[in-house]
Amino acid sequence: MGRLIIVLTAFLTLTACGLGETAVSAAAAGGSAAEQAKEGLKTEERVKQQLAAAAATDARRRQDAESSNQ
Repeated sequence: MGRLIIVLTAFLTLTACGLGETAVSAAAAGGSAAEQAKEGLKTEERVKQQLAAAAATDARRRQDAESSNQ
């Protein structure tokens, strides 16, 4: 009976360690995914700003070209 308790204790301890590692890995992956999402949003905002600036520059050039043709 004592041997069974020792074996069960060892088994449960090892199982708990595996679950703990899995939980830590999942948490780290979740944190990494969240950081990637934040970086993606920042990149998207930068691209939108660059597109808006390019559109404004293009509109200004067209206006200048039209006014110089008249």
